[in-house]
Amino acid sequence: MNKSLVTGLVVGVVVAAAGGAIAGYKVLHGPEFAQVVDVKPVMKTIRTPRQQCHDEQVVQQAPTRDPHQITGSVLGAVVGGVLGHQVGGGSGKKIATVAGAAAGGYAGNRIQKNMQDKNTVTTTQQRCETVYDSRQERIGYDVRYRLGKEEGKVRMDRDPGEKIPVRDGKLVLDAPGSAEPSQT
Repeated sequence: MNKSLVTGLVVGVVVAAAGGAIAGYKVLHGPEFAQVVDVKPVMKTIRTPRQQCHDEQVVQQAPTRDPHQITGSVLGAVVGGVLGHQVGGGSGKKIATVAGAAAGGYAGNRIQKNMQDKNTVTTTQQRCETVYDSRQERIGYDVRYRLGKEEGKVRMDRDPGEKIPVRDGKLVLDAPGSAEPSQT
């Protein structure tokens, strides 16, 4: 036999054996990638509290030194008594004076109360309340994949694209803390 024919046969057998070994390895070890079927971003609402303050005009009754309207009652009684004394004569004069004093005292009390109620002071006060600012933050991706004839789901920290690497029949998830795949 020709030396180049023998060399060609040996090289052919080696190439065929290597090709068969590679094909057998792939069949025994399964697919190298899982096909991504669907990817959905997972969002979380973050609420951040803050104080929101504004100035507000507040109308209050002015402070008084005579909250029981004693001054108005006394002055009204004096004026009413003087006016009552001017009416009538004899014993009627005493009754008119007492009635005038009583009516004047009541009227003076009411007049002073009405004046005090209308006496107001306007001040500016700061009012604060807690409000919340909201924002959406992506915390990962829910990925549905197909590995052979099986479908599963996994949460990943990134969008994997069209395929996920597989080693020894399991997904290769690069991110630390990623969930293990679950069959659905």
